[in-house]
Amino acid sequence: MAGLYFKYGTMNSSKSANLLMIKHNYEEQNFTVKLLKPSTDTREKETIIHSRVGLSAPCTLINDDSDLTELCKDYKIVMVDEAQFLSEKLVDELYEISYEKVVMCFGLMTDFKRNLFPGSKRLIELCDSLQEIKSVCSCGRRAVVNARFKDGKLVLDGAQVEIGAEDKYRALCKYCYHDLLVERLKEE
Repeated sequence: MAGLYFKYGTMNSSKSANLLMIKHNYEEQNFTVKLLKPSTDTREKETIIHSRVGLSAPCTLINDDSDLTELCKDYKIVMVDEAQFLSEKLVDELYEISYEKVVMCFGLMTDFKRNLFPGSKRLIELCDSLQEIKSVCSCGRRAVVNARFKDGKLVLDGAQVEIGAEDKYRALCKYCYHDLLVERLKEE
């Protein structure tokens, strides 16, 4: 039962909805669940995990100064949303906690340039289970890229972390991404 689990997907793949549904299932069986989210995610003004399908639950914001062992001591299940924003230090702490508790992390694997986020990289290195939450591109193929856009154009450069949702990002398959990339490079 105990272990470190990383469930990843592209933007809009229902990662938060999955987290909240699994939380509900554990609580229905009388398990205590602690929800965490890195303070890097500033989309919500409150300490809440919110899904686009209308599910939500309170959570605790964490950063490198957080004492995860203390925060999680009274819980059997620990769930982390937006896990790509975790530092290696926090992932290492979650790994230690996973010897005694179920620790489930949900997040993106790669950024808009298709590079691993540091938190995701460390989770891949340490997790007991890695599972993709699949989503589809507008063409119907499997989405694999979190493409960033500005003024309707594909963005190729910039900071790795730029908080946003549908206003800045679209999940694309490799073919649609390639076509947009070629078109964008011709413009330069």
